[in-house]
Amino acid sequence: MRITKEEVLHVARLARLELTEDELHKFTDQMDSILSWMDKLASLDTKDVEPTYHALDNLSNVLRKDEPGDSLSQHSVLANAPSREGGFFKVPRIVDVEE
Repeated sequence: MRITKEEVLHVARLARLELTEDELHKFTDQMDSILSWMDKLASLDTKDVEPTYHALDNLSNVLRKDEPGDSLSQHSVLANAPSREGGFFKVPRIVDVEE
């Protein structure tokens, strides 16, 4: 095994995730599988393979010109807002601020 449960727990702590014992086992197996595939990819001989930036060379982006245009009025933007306050969208607070 290339990754231990302790390493998975460490990554979970960094991400502020709480894992059950079943999730810990599942994620350890999954991450180990991913790392095994990475080892297989690293073992490939790619010295004669020309570097590419994209798998399909004949693609190009089709972008419109960035030109100023008419904007929506504040009234029309907020017309279907479920909640608004003072000309702005009102959304629920998701971050608690400790003072």
